[in-house]
Formats: sequence, structure tokens, C-alpha cells
Amino acid sequence: MERRSFLKKAAVGASAGAIAAPALAQSQPTINWRLASSFPKSLDTIYGAAETFSKRVSQLTGGKFNIRVFAGGEVVPALQVLDAVQAGTVEMGHSASYYYFGKDPTFAFDAAVPFGLNSRQQTAWFDQGGGRELTREFFRDYGVMNFQGGNTGAQMGGWFRREIKTVKDLNGLKMRISAFAGRVMQPLGLVPQQIAGGDIYPALEKGTIDAAEWIGPYDDEKLGFNKVAPFYYTPGWWEPSLQVSFYIGIKEWEKLPKEYQAAVETATYEAHVVMQAEYDARNPAALARMLKQGVKLRAFSKEIMEACSKSATTFMEEEASKNAKFRKIYEPWKRFRQDQNQWFSVAESSMQNFMISRK
Repeated sequence: MERRSFLKKAAVGASAGAIAAPALAQSQPTINWRLASSFPKSLDTIYGAAETFSKRVSQLTGGKFNIRVFAGGEVVPALQVLDAVQAGTVEMGHSASYYYFGKDPTFAFDAAVPFGLNSRQQTAWFDQGGGRELTREFFRDYGVMNFQGGNTGAQMGGWFRREIKTVKDLNGLKMRISAFAGRVMQPLGLVPQQIAGGDIYPALEKGTIDAAEWIGPYDDEKLGFNKVAPFYYTPGWWEPSLQVSFYIGIKEWEKLPKEYQAAVETATYEAHVVMQAEYDARNPAALARMLKQGVKLRAFSKEIMEACSKSATTFMEEEASKNAKFRKIYEPWKRFRQDQNQWFSVAESSMQNFMISRK
């Protein structure tokens, strides 16, 4: 009798548990958000990170938290995503923080800094080296929270209509380039142009600009730059990695149930990792295809690299001397970069250089 009684109670308990789980899920609110991206849909890697994120959030919340992604220009202009989140026009954004360099150069630490950190180092700095805390304190003044949203890895140096051999060849050159790098190259005579990704091709084709950088082979091939500029330079020293970011208005974030906040944090990190893997997997074949089509691969000369490095250091030191927000991040970031470069020289770089030499 005791055994039958126990089994009966266990069965009742199991049924109650089966009913309670859906009831718990149903108790959470249905939330619909909009996310504005800075990137065109044609770029399934960098734009695709937002789609990866959106799908994962929906899965993790049983379809209760849905985030619709809009490509650059569909809701707001591609380079105004941060402003849209800040104003509450959309709840979320996906962008590269150095696009807002004009507001404050400090934004660049959340994205890419000339001669800065590679992708692994950037992730380590943000996740374990104090970068998240430092940048979020800065973003708080804009009413926005920033989350890692992908990394491109080291970028290429861009497409040029003619060869660039010396610093003198930069004089008067009109180039689409990120704002920070443009500011660094201005003293060398370059004329920087800030143009959204989807508008670069026509500007390069028509000769409105003489050169343009975007990301790397996989995306550059999709955008067709190899058809309008024959010389492809490396490396993109201004972006030894590019971390793109998700933005959420702080007020909107605080309204979310804790379970939804956890889903967001999980999904942003997953999208961050997936983007890097996609670029690493797809860039080699894309470069090989373009080289077969006649693209001329070139490396920036040591003269150009040294001049740009010197200009970058000068700018950052000057900015740190007058901009307290920039200095607060720059000083610990600089120490982290030094430690990382020393460590990478011991194992990572020596191992990689050996493997490259073997071919």
C-alpha cells in the first residue's frame, strides 16, 4: 500500500511540474523591439551578426522576446544608429562605435584604435581586462549600454586606383576611411572621407574618391571593389581588429525581466564569436578568387607604416592630455596593449611565423 501511495503521489507531482513549466513561460511578457543596423543586408557576416543575435534571443525566451532587425538606412541613416538608440527611436542598435568619433574620440576604444589590439586581445581587454566597465561608464553619459557584437579580425589596408609607395603618394589622396584613421593620416596629406559601406562602390567607381577601405576579402568582394580599383593593400593598421557593438537604451534595458537580460547577454556574446569565425573561414577563398581575377596585392612600405604609427601616437597622447574621458580609458588600455604584445611575442607570434614560413 505504501509503495502504491508513493507512486500515485509521484505521478501527481510530475503532472503538476509539466503544467508549471509552460505556465512559468507564459507568465513572461511578450516584447517586440526594433534594432537598427549600420550595415547593408548584402553583408551576411557583419549585418548577419544582428540576425544571429535576434534569432537566439527568440529561441532563449520561447518566442516571447522578438527583435526585428533593420538594415542601414531602413529606419535611420547608417551612421546615426547610436543617436537613434539614444533618442529612443529604436530600442537597439548594431554599429561600429568609431563611427561616432566626431562626438568624442573615446568611442573608438569600443571598436578599433590605430595600431591597437588584435581581435583576441580586444575580446580579452573588453571581457577580462576592464574594458567593459570603462566603456560602459563612458556610454552611460549617452543613456546607452554597449555589448560586444562581433569582430572582423585584422582588416585589409584598402583599395587604391594607383600604387602608394611613399608617404608623398598620400598627399591629396581622397580616401574613404574610418574617422580615427583619417585624423591620423591627415597630417600626411590624405583627405579622409566618411562614407557608409553601401555607398562606397559608386564613389570609387566615379572617381569621387581615390581609395577606400572596408573590411577584408569576403566583404570587399561582395561589394565589388576589385572591379573599380586594382591595388589591394595590407595591413589595415587602423583596424588590427574591429569590434562592432550592440547598443541598448539604458531605460529599455532596465525594463526587461532578468531572464530576458540574461538571454541578451548570452546572444550578444554568441553573435560576437560567430562573426569572427565566419570571417576567418571565408576570407582566404575570397582573396584567392580576386587574385586570380588580376587584383594586385601590395603591402604598405615601412616608411608609410612608421609615419602612420608616429602620427597615431602623437594624436592619442595629445587627445589624452586634454580629454579626461579619453585619458581614463587610454592609460590602462595602453598598459594592457604593451603586456599583450610582450606575451604574443613569446608564443603566439613566433609559432604563427614559423607555420607561415613552412607553407
